[in-house]
Amino acid sequence: MVLLSAGPGDLELLTLKAVRALAQAEVLLLDELVNPDIVGLAPQARVVRVGKRGGCRSTPQSFICRLMRRYALQGLRVVRVKGGDALMFGRAGEEIAFLREAGVPVRIVNGISAAFAAAASLGVSLTHREHCHGITFVTAHTADHGEPDWEALARGGTTLAIYMGIGRIGSIAASLLRHLPADTPVAVVQAASQPGERRQVLALRALARSSLSLEVGQPGVILVGPALAEAVDGSAMDQDAGDGRQRCAAQ
Repeated sequence: MVLLSAGPGDLELLTLKAVRALAQAEVLLLDELVNPDIVGLAPQARVVRVGKRGGCRSTPQSFICRLMRRYALQGLRVVRVKGGDALMFGRAGEEIAFLREAGVPVRIVNGISAAFAAAASLGVSLTHREHCHGITFVTAHTADHGEPDWEALARGGTTLAIYMGIGRIGSIAASLLRHLPADTPVAVVQAASQPGERRQVLALRALARSSLSLEVGQPGVILVGPALAEAVDGSAMDQDAGDGRQRCAAQ
């Protein structure tokens, strides 16, 4: 059983190990957020779509786990394909534990997560030593449906990479604004690395009061912290008259 990371969407970012695993696959369990063209790299595989997308009707996790177990115990080469890096906020821990309990060995193939693809598009280092001492990955959706401790995260002095937060971006901005300077740089990137990529860089004050040009239903990542200053027009951030936004054309 292979737990495979499909990266942010650009198939050229797949690892060689991922391409080999896909070529050998007999069953492909395909996540909703994966580039659908990836099936062309698995010509022998039966493709089973097990979509999960926030706010939409999704395949139950328990059913996905049972499918993996069923096909693996039949002796088939099963590849479970997840977007980004499979180990980043993708319920990989639950799937690995379930399979191990069933006696199914699991091999993990890493990939590029959305935050790194977004940083590459923006041309910034998320751990620029002149701006921060690390990066913190956080999901806007906790297991108990609560809020992360934004105050503690703000005190950490790291770049924040916020996943699954596009749908609640206004409340996230308002919460961070209580603990971070209003001119803290922010970047919002949807569909990083893909032809329809959308990037917007702005100040936290602008994020809290603006209506961003976002694509509804398109997942994205929110990057927050001084390191993002390298991707932001400083004069625009200092303007109180406008919303401080710098828009970049879709790549």
